[in-house]
Amino acid sequence: MLYRKYRPHDFSQVVGQEHVVTTLKGALMTGRAGHAYLFSGPKGTGKTTIARIFAKALNCADFSKIFSKNLTISIPCNKCPACLAVNENRSLDLIEIDAASNRGIEDIRNLKESALVAAPGGGYKIFIIDEVHMLTKDAFNALLKILEEPPAHVVFILATTEAHKIPPTVLSRVQKFDFKRLNPGQVFKKLNRVADKEKIRISAEGLRAIALSCDGALRDAEVALSKIQAATPPGRAVSVDEVNEILGLIPSNYFRDFFSFLANGDKPAAIGLIHEVYNAGIDPEHFTKNFIEYLRKLLLGKVSPAVLAASGEEIDAPPPVNVAGQQLVRMLNIFSFAKTEIKTSPVPQLPLELAVMELIPE
Repeated sequence: MLYRKYRPHDFSQVVGQEHVVTTLKGALMTGRAGHAYLFSGPKGTGKTTIARIFAKALNCADFSKIFSKNLTISIPCNKCPACLAVNENRSLDLIEIDAASNRGIEDIRNLKESALVAAPGGGYKIFIIDEVHMLTKDAFNALLKILEEPPAHVVFILATTEAHKIPPTVLSRVQKFDFKRLNPGQVFKKLNRVADKEKIRISAEGLRAIALSCDGALRDAEVALSKIQAATPPGRAVSVDEVNEILGLIPSNYFRDFFSFLANGDKPAAIGLIHEVYNAGIDPEHFTKNFIEYLRKLLLGKVSPAVLAASGEEIDAPPPVNVAGQQLVRMLNIFSFAKTEIKTSPVPQLPLELAVMELIPE
């Protein structure tokens, strides 16, 4: 899989989490690494990847040189035995635990016993606990004890997508880092580099469609590119239409055309497009969700273009029709209500049809 092949091996390769990288590198440079960290944020944004890089840096053979004035030293070096062991998944100093399947108190007791034993490499023993919010209440209480009085050679890195489920007693004993969703531009650049190296001939529009569909999760985008690579013969160019078909994405021109029909009051064309979408096998709820996002970007671009640009979001397939902000607000309200009705409607496309009727009265 491409996301494993092109997983960052040092801080310079990390995309979109500069605020986390800067702080962790500062802790290494000053020799003030903490004993417990919490990495929280959406899936696929690099929490476990950065945890592994930080773990390598702590045991890197060049770590002692980091206090020198030679700022060109790369930490981790990815050349010493400790770094290579982590890269090859054979390090005895790095223990990764999936809390989703090891969530009980006995699992944490075993962890505590392991933590009391010195690191085989003579440096730090690092525990990465992924999806830590899945631990039971008793397991959290057991973990709390060792977080309060950790051995000097132990570092804990907890990772979660649901930080609100972490007990306050645990939060008070860790350094918390919030990971951000990547914007489409950042995802596009990484996908473009990977496609070039893999010699995948895919159009820029195709890469942009993948970047927009992954909701800020770079890993999901790289998995999608792997699917494209597997589904097409080597050397053949891949168009955006093929990307949409292979990944089951909704072509962006559907949203542009639907919006234009609504803005121009063309009721038959709008109803016809709803049926075209449904007959194409596209889930009406999924279509509505994406159309609401399209409307939101149009409204944001009208009210505050600077905010839209700063967020890295793009209005894919801008419509040829311009409407007032209040009309966009009305569309958003009507289609947001339609989306909630689709789940219980006996006819999936009916709430969309009614939304069109409400927007374009007789």
